[in-house]
Amino acid sequence: MKKILLIGGTGTISMEIALRLLKDHRLYLLNRGNRINGNLAAARMFQCDISDEAGVAEMLENRTFDVVADFVAFTPDQVERDYRLFKDRTKQYVFISSASAYQKPLGDYRITEGTPLANPFWEYSRNKIACEDFLLKKYREEGFPITIVRPSHTYDDRSVPLGVHGKNGSWQVVKRIIEGKPVIIHGDGTSLWTMTHTSDFARGFIGLLGNIHAIGEAVHITSDETVTWNQVYAAIADVLDKPLKAVHVSSEFLALCGKSYDFLGGLTGDKANSVVFDNAKLKRLVPGFTAAVRFDQGICQTIEYIQSHPEYQKEDREFDEWCDKVITAREKAVKEVTG
Repeated sequence: MKKILLIGGTGTISMEIALRLLKDHRLYLLNRGNRINGNLAAARMFQCDISDEAGVAEMLENRTFDVVADFVAFTPDQVERDYRLFKDRTKQYVFISSASAYQKPLGDYRITEGTPLANPFWEYSRNKIACEDFLLKKYREEGFPITIVRPSHTYDDRSVPLGVHGKNGSWQVVKRIIEGKPVIIHGDGTSLWTMTHTSDFARGFIGLLGNIHAIGEAVHITSDETVTWNQVYAAIADVLDKPLKAVHVSSEFLALCGKSYDFLGGLTGDKANSVVFDNAKLKRLVPGFTAAVRFDQGICQTIEYIQSHPEYQKEDREFDEWCDKVITAREKAVKEVTG
């Protein structure tokens, strides 16, 4: 039984991991305690803000862990803080990076961990790269026992994964489908994408914890299934038993018209690119791992859960109106050009 500390532990990726770790390990959670699931009551809690370095150091005094995994570190200063806090307190520090850090545009749509890291379109990704650089330096120079994990588009029961949505999440797009309104799909919808269910991610992730072969390594965890964005939206509409009224709009146009939604980063720097992940390294590190949840099955479970939990049906009228404006502008442009 390992002592494992998760910083965060209640997000899309980390909640499933936390629930599974509770069964076989001594689980500790460090977070502000604002979103604790009742099923995590058995975990040992350190209720504090990780940004309060002095407070965290005092709370963790004389404590050590087999694994520390930070799910809420996004910038170099945050991983530098983690290094100071945990360099003498853990046998393995796991940093959750992002597959969006792989170079854009891609030289090859097939991605391995050896694909270069470079994303000029998205500050989020550049910060993750800088975090990796710092941690790798500490590993090479001091032996700080790091493992870098790069998730791609991972989803759970609480949110429908989409390419174009507003600040309140994806429910408004689902609502548009239910109401028979047109929905925006970036590009022509044929670019390749990978959706990973959180239960699959959790199994791969847990297989890396305490794994001596994972120290000093970077590895992505994704499904082997590849879908197009047209297939993603069609699967959602199929579960809802509604027709899909798709309107295809170029990612460049969306980025120009939706600057408040950061589509430059989220689309040009990520989802507009075709990606196919090679998971050979993960399967070598975690023998027997394979992603088991097909997208059309996982999305059915997600939509059923959200429809039965109104708290996840967050409306976004501003985004709804924005969609209508973009679609109207597209129709008007077509009419003007075609006469």
